[in-house]
Amino acid sequence: MLPKMVIVGAGGHARVLAEIVYLSKQFQLVGFTDPDPKLKGMMIFDAPVLGADGILAGLRSQGVENAIIGVGSSGNNHARSLLFEEIIRIGFQPAVLIHPTAVLSSTIKIGRGVAVMARAVINPYTRIGDNVIVNTGAIIEHDCILGDHVHVASGACLSGGVRVGRKSFIGVGASSIQNVSIGEGCLIGGGAAVVGDIPDHSVALGVPARIVKRHKE
Repeated sequence: MLPKMVIVGAGGHARVLAEIVYLSKQFQLVGFTDPDPKLKGMMIFDAPVLGADGILAGLRSQGVENAIIGVGSSGNNHARSLLFEEIIRIGFQPAVLIHPTAVLSSTIKIGRGVAVMARAVINPYTRIGDNVIVNTGAIIEHDCILGDHVHVASGACLSGGVRVGRKSFIGVGASSIQNVSIGEGCLIGGGAAVVGDIPDHSVALGVPARIVKRHKE
């Protein structure tokens, strides 16, 4: 029998994860949690939205061992990081979901709770932290390091040796030259081209990417 899992969240990102569950055939998906009461009872594929996140501890006590964060992000990964800490506290094993069409080198290292979407590519000797999203068609070249809770959005491309700090967001179609460092809590806008280091907690937009704002975490 396949190990049981729950997806925390029931929006668009969670639906993508659910499809990976069914395609990969690694887990039995028992359902979703979501704080929106209007979603309770809704079916996604053939699994129900079970209720708010407050039921997670009960699901764990009933033998559901695995969980993954099904809440996406469009620039701020702090909420995802808090949810990840909560499932760890409850005692879930964070599931790793990899779409069957993704291409991953045998030499990479992947943390807990990572999601790799369709046709993503992760090349040799890359290190991926916990709770990272490598979204549809994204390319992570050789020797990159992605910190915990990073989201590399669809179609983004990180050249070799790039470092991305924890909780940073790399926007749709953004790119970087090799060996640059993107700090913690950064937002790299969609389509931006990073050609130099970006310090912590920066918003960088444009071609080439320029810092337009600094913020506290």
